[in-house]
Amino acid sequence: MRIDSPGTLRQATARPPGGQDAPDPREPIALLFRDLRTSAHGLSDREATRRQAVYGPNTLTQRGGRRWPRALAQQFTHPLALLLAVAAVLAAVSGAPALAVAIVAVILLNAALAFAQEQQAEKAVEALAAFLPEQATVIRDRVGREVPAASLVPGDVLVVEEGERISADARLLSGGVEVDLSALSGESAPVFRSAELVDVEGSLLDARDLLFSGTACTGGQAQAVVTATGMHTELGRIAALSRRTRREESPLEREVKRAARLIALVAVGVGLAFLPVGLAAGLSLAAAVSFAIGLLVANVPEGLLPTITLSLASGVRDLARRGAVVKRLSAVETLGSTTVVCTDKTGTLTENRMLATAVWTPGGDCAVDVPAAAPPEVRLLAATAAACTTARPEAGHGDPTELALLDLAERLGVACPPEQRDTDRRATFRFDPRIKLMTTADSESGTVVLHTKGAPEEVLAHADRLLDRGSQRPLGPADRTEVVRAVGNLAARGLRVLGVARRQLRPGQAPPGRREDAERNLCLIGLIAMADPARPEVAGAITLAHRAGITVHVVTGDNGMTAAAVAGQVGIGRGGSRIVTGTELAAMGERELDTLLARGEEVIFARTSPEAKLRIADALRAEGHTVAMTGDGVNDAPALRRADIGVAMGRSGTDVARESATMVLTDDNFATIVAAVEAGRRTYDNIRKFIVYIFAHAVPEVAPFLVFALAGGAVPLPLTVMQILAVDLGTDTLPALALGRERAEPGLMDRPPRPRGERVIQRSMLARAWGLLGLVSALLVMGGFLLTLALGDWHPGDPTGPGTALHLTYQQATTVTWLGIVACQIGTAFAARTERASLRSVGVLSNRQLLVGIGFSLAFAATVVYVPLLHDVFGTAALSPAQLAVVAPFPFVVWGADELRRALVRRRPAAPAGPAGTAPAAPAHAPVAVSAHHPVAVLLARHGWSAHRLHHVLGVTEHAAEEIVSHARQVAAEHGRRPPGPGRPGGARDVSRRPRPGRP
Repeated sequence: MRIDSPGTLRQATARPPGGQDAPDPREPIALLFRDLRTSAHGLSDREATRRQAVYGPNTLTQRGGRRWPRALAQQFTHPLALLLAVAAVLAAVSGAPALAVAIVAVILLNAALAFAQEQQAEKAVEALAAFLPEQATVIRDRVGREVPAASLVPGDVLVVEEGERISADARLLSGGVEVDLSALSGESAPVFRSAELVDVEGSLLDARDLLFSGTACTGGQAQAVVTATGMHTELGRIAALSRRTRREESPLEREVKRAARLIALVAVGVGLAFLPVGLAAGLSLAAAVSFAIGLLVANVPEGLLPTITLSLASGVRDLARRGAVVKRLSAVETLGSTTVVCTDKTGTLTENRMLATAVWTPGGDCAVDVPAAAPPEVRLLAATAAACTTARPEAGHGDPTELALLDLAERLGVACPPEQRDTDRRATFRFDPRIKLMTTADSESGTVVLHTKGAPEEVLAHADRLLDRGSQRPLGPADRTEVVRAVGNLAARGLRVLGVARRQLRPGQAPPGRREDAERNLCLIGLIAMADPARPEVAGAITLAHRAGITVHVVTGDNGMTAAAVAGQVGIGRGGSRIVTGTELAAMGERELDTLLARGEEVIFARTSPEAKLRIADALRAEGHTVAMTGDGVNDAPALRRADIGVAMGRSGTDVARESATMVLTDDNFATIVAAVEAGRRTYDNIRKFIVYIFAHAVPEVAPFLVFALAGGAVPLPLTVMQILAVDLGTDTLPALALGRERAEPGLMDRPPRPRGERVIQRSMLARAWGLLGLVSALLVMGGFLLTLALGDWHPGDPTGPGTALHLTYQQATTVTWLGIVACQIGTAFAARTERASLRSVGVLSNRQLLVGIGFSLAFAATVVYVPLLHDVFGTAALSPAQLAVVAPFPFVVWGADELRRALVRRRPAAPAGPAGTAPAAPAHAPVAVSAHHPVAVLLARHGWSAHRLHHVLGVTEHAAEEIVSHARQVAAEHGRRPPGPGRPGGARDVSRRPRPGRP
């Protein structure tokens, strides 16, 4: 492509990024050309090469992270890893090198798993780079050519065509394009950008003559001058914002460290305390040290860390089968503590597809689900709207609204094939977001007909006639009132409403050359309402979330009324949703935002920005909430990283969101989030179950040493160090792992979320593990030991060493002690399966993994007891049937004691579910009175519309417009006020508290 326009290109070095301030892309074109040292004819190749040396490549820089050897080394400094290392050393000193090697292997395996998971968090900025296309078309040396996108520099003239991704931030020079800005702004509908639409105020994203890197052109053709590249673009700004947001530890990660410190303190304390006690009991220093090491090993739960890891891994696998891919193991537990979910609307609560569901004509409302019953006026309405489109369904692209209009026409038997439509097209006035109208001039039976569609208030303003029962008549004040009422009724149902009009020109009259001439004296045909249907399963998921005490906020870039209506349809709001616009949120201070969120209401945040999402997440977390935040675009990446659980969309989401998130939904479904919360709660409960299980058997392992020491040696040692290691090595791990696969306890989602600061190990758990299960087990095993000695005619103080008459009896007694601990572990495992419910409610034999683990424990125990080769290793002896009969009831006694405790607990009422850490919901009334004006007008004022604009667009009087703006300011101020108490006057209900459809 050759550029024939004359002109001289000034070859001067571009302004470096570290020098003066970058030029304002909205300044007049002549000044922008001067500041960029360029012209409408682009740069030369030589100048572009020089500028790239100054500005660098048009790429997003990767975050400088820690080197992998350091990251891997940090995995070995985790408290439990250090504790396991100490246990390995102690095992080696105790004469068990095989156990020491096994513990070292566990340390290495867990370090590798943790390292691999953390590397996933480093890919967010790398994924942002994927938004830049490989090639771009520019004008260099006055010739259009394709160049690598990385070679673009400020001052280049970029050629943008339909279907291409935009490679840099740019200012339009000529032409107009439709651009998909959803990745940056959150807007689901494409927007029109034109060189003729100059905006010098407002945010850059709203400027109608600017294009941005990483967005896509969905229609049209234009030329634009590049103003920023790489990290200096809006996309780069968001990348830097995401880069500055650091991931914090999850609640489980913090609590495991606390648990490790507690375990280490107990182990070291017991071991050190035994040294003087053992010496006082008559032991030699070497024997006292040996037994102290045994006590330390007994109190170090080697299976705790791998059991936690494998339990979380099994939770990850379960979630993946349900449509949620979790990238960090500890995030499974964090999901279970979620108190607030901030969700998008489009695609998460809804099905992400537009469908025309209702129409309005002067004859009244008409459903379109029965095409044969549609009157002629409705068919004409559908045909007119379909004619005013440019989408091509067969090509697989086009504006979703236009695709829905073409679908409606086809369903009503007035199909508008795109080929015929384009053949009949005489002129097109593309959709202008400023006036919210689109008009086409099309040939029908030899005459030209103008077809117009757009915002109902704009169509109404440009119409002076109405098609009523097949004939046209003047559009009077009463008709306008009826149209506004119809628009309000449809919008309140969460529908997007379009006005449709037409005007037939005289035979032989050519299409108007100016838009102003085409969009006047229109005849209003009617209204078309379209819906993005709510997912059918979402309402049930919202109900379940509310039962679980979870608050659901909607954070969207869409219109507040539509979002509130959809939220009401699925049950968000519990009787009414408070709408907070982006303008209102930006004007709030931190205290006002905290007050708003502390009300306990479910809020609709509309027209949000990336910074706003971060503010919301930070404010909620500062209130003590565990926050799950959904997102699908580039703009969501910082908030996804900051939230406790960042949830990205797998189908409609961008690579940036998926890499920044903690969890990716493969079905983009809100119901999957609630299912993940349920799975997270179950996983956390199971972690607590096996912690109780592991802690419980420490008491019967320590008690024999204490009895020996306190008896001053008169009672022989009931348990040897090698027998303790045998418990920890062979009979402990598999049942603990099986508890990590336990099914959910009844009433799991009827409990409130646990507080963010609640510790994983609580006093009640320790009381249950040590004071009940452990104590009962210790009494049983010591009773079995003493009974076996007594039946062998032993008396306190009798020698039991090798070569004595009582040595075999002593070995059998220690074997009874060891086997009794194994039997008590079985009873503890069944008892730990539930915290409140009875074992029968979950099924005695329902956990097959636990049955397999118990089977392995029994087989291992039989091997240790009855294989002669192991007798010398573990100090055991074969038991008689009578001695086995002593141990057989132990599991039932331990389980029965805890079953009695759970029965007593169930008699106490459980705490009702409710949002954790939040104030009660605000009263039904609020201090701002209901406005007498139309809610659409009030909401537009809350979005920042001035009184003059309301008067011009909606046709309200100047006095009414001032009243609307004043009321909007009162509503915004009320967001940050504390709700009135039950005994104080509160005034009338706020207009922002929109009732659900179907309620008065």
